[in-house]
Amino acid sequence: METDVRIDKWLWAARFFKTRALATEAINGGKVHMNGVKVKPSRAVKIDAVLEITRGQMHQVVVVKALSNKRGPAKIAQTLYEETEESIAKREAHAEMMKNAPVVSRAAGKPNKKDRRDIRKFKGSMFD
Repeated sequence: METDVRIDKWLWAARFFKTRALATEAINGGKVHMNGVKVKPSRAVKIDAVLEITRGQMHQVVVVKALSNKRGPAKIAQTLYEETEESIAKREAHAEMMKNAPVVSRAAGKPNKKDRRDIRKFKGSMFD
């Protein structure tokens, strides 16, 4: 294992982000904090550091358990960190809430020829 690993490389190796560029973008956007402090992509990660990672609506708090700057299989990536119990509970509660949320359907798009005729017919009858 490594002794000094950049936080953007570690997030990529731990499979929190698909590319290093996405990890760097998230760090620069203030979506990643180490020990409660906003960091830069070049900051070195230390073992037992607490990382707060926000991706979309999901917020995770993890403790760094090992260092790696190489992306490997997901099973190995999961050994690099340990998610806190509180974070797991919040994430599962959020997932349950999203599962039970009502589904919002989208409009079918712009009206077709028949729909336009019906609209004209309706509008015409309103003012007659």
